[in-house]
Amino acid sequence: MKLNRRKFIKRLVIAIASVEAFFLVRHGITKKTAVINKESLVFVGEESKFFKNNTYPFLSDQFYLKRFDDGGFMAFSVKCTHLGCVVNINTKTGGFNCPCHASRFDSYGNVLSAPAARPLDIFPIVVKGKELYVNTQKAIIRQSFDQKQITYV
Repeated sequence: MKLNRRKFIKRLVIAIASVEAFFLVRHGITKKTAVINKESLVFVGEESKFFKNNTYPFLSDQFYLKRFDDGGFMAFSVKCTHLGCVVNINTKTGGFNCPCHASRFDSYGNVLSAPAARPLDIFPIVVKGKELYVNTQKAIIRQSFDQKQITYV
């Protein structure tokens, strides 16, 4: 079998592309596994730092921390459950509004007006002593509000 220049270059390009694809796939798989195994706890502060009946934005970590009148906490995802737009805090009602498609949520993240079909996702809150941490890797997809979703210190 005679190998001319055209066949040689074609096979060389295929070989280089194959090796590059192998490393891209390998890196993508190992990186994804590492992210899944890593528990990402975001320190938000001591519980005394948060006033009752207030919502605190942690937009760089993509959640809102809400403290209710009874002292309980919930961490809501900033993403609307309709199409993922960033929801805003409604200071009058204590709930949330989606600026993209006008979905509205109450203070517990329940849907008040469509097009969103389910409540806002929440993140688990971990309490260590009097300090609060939010696990942003484990979003909880809800169908309705349950009192057990509130974390107390």
